[in-house]
Amino acid sequence: MSRPAEIGSLKVGSYVIIDGEPCRIVDLTKSKPGKHGSAKARVVAIGVFDGVKRSFVKPVSAQVDVPIIEKRGGQVIATLPSALQIMDLETYEVFEAPFPEDENLRKKLTQGVEIEYWQILGRRKIVRVKG
Repeated sequence: MSRPAEIGSLKVGSYVIIDGEPCRIVDLTKSKPGKHGSAKARVVAIGVFDGVKRSFVKPVSAQVDVPIIEKRGGQVIATLPSALQIMDLETYEVFEAPFPEDENLRKKLTQGVEIEYWQILGRRKIVRVKG
C-alpha cells in the first residue's frame, strides 16, 4: 500500500518507492527554478530490503509514491535454517520472515523473544528486539 506525495514535501529520512522498491531517503537536494523551467529535486535513497542505492531527478511539483509502513509486534516461535517463524501479537498469524542483515540483531533472535517488524508492500522486515 502506498500514497502519493509531492517531491517538494519529502525530507531526508522519509521513505519513497523507486522502481517498485521501498527506499529510505539519504540525500535530497533541490535546485532553484531557472529561466526556462521549474525547480528540480535530486533524491538519493537506499532500499529497505536489498540495500541498493537508487536515485532520480524530477521537478519539485511531481508526484511520487510513499510506502505505508505498518509497524507491528511479534514473537519468535522457531528458528529455521533459512528464516524465522514469527507470530503476530495482535492477530496471532504465524508467518516466516528472513533473517535481518544486522549481525548484532541476528544474535538476539531466539525462541520466545518479542520483536518489532515492519510490513511494507506485502513484505516483512525485522527491525529490532523489544525490551
